[in-house]
Amino acid sequence: MPLDWIPRFPELAKLTPAEQQRVADSAQVVELPAQTTVFAPGLPPENFLLLLDGTVRVQQVSSGGREIVLYRVTGGESCIMTTACLLSQDTYNAEGITETPVQAVAVPKATFDEMMARSAEFRRFVFADYSSRITDLLHVVEEVAFERIDKRLAQKLTELADPEGRLSLTHQELAVELGSAREVISRHLKEFQRRGWLEMTRGQIKLNDPTALTRLTAGE
Repeated sequence: MPLDWIPRFPELAKLTPAEQQRVADSAQVVELPAQTTVFAPGLPPENFLLLLDGTVRVQQVSSGGREIVLYRVTGGESCIMTTACLLSQDTYNAEGITETPVQAVAVPKATFDEMMARSAEFRRFVFADYSSRITDLLHVVEEVAFERIDKRLAQKLTELADPEGRLSLTHQELAVELGSAREVISRHLKEFQRRGWLEMTRGQIKLNDPTALTRLTAGE
């Protein structure tokens, strides 16, 4: 395939021309519609995925059935879950789902293993992206373990709202975002509504006072 996608990943652009060509020759561009399962628990990774456009949500389900969003992968990024499984020769323990139509470059596992063995620049690219994304993931763990759920909910509402302050999310979807129970999220949303900070209709939330939610997030 052509090399025109490589500049989307600055570290890959540091590879020698021969190394760039080796990666490109074995890779293929894949296009997936929204709500497609990219990977699932128990499956082995077949490709090193580099997103060009779109968003993939990576989430995990506990033994009790509770879901939590771990992170999202967007254009110009790779998936650290896939990287970890490729490096450890292990299967996935989370699932990746496209939230939007996605275009990605799929580098076969054999090429990934070869380039990891022979190219220092390729290794730097893989581990630099991996380390930065691990930091984001640890931040999620810290929030779930130590932050109050009302503060996290207020932050998530302001983060996901459109410019008009609207969100098309159910209570269950918010619970998945925050790794909490739907009943807990519903209780706090009703309290926010009682205070006049938002209004709720079926599957729709309208923020009336984003400033108050931001103050709560900041602990004021």
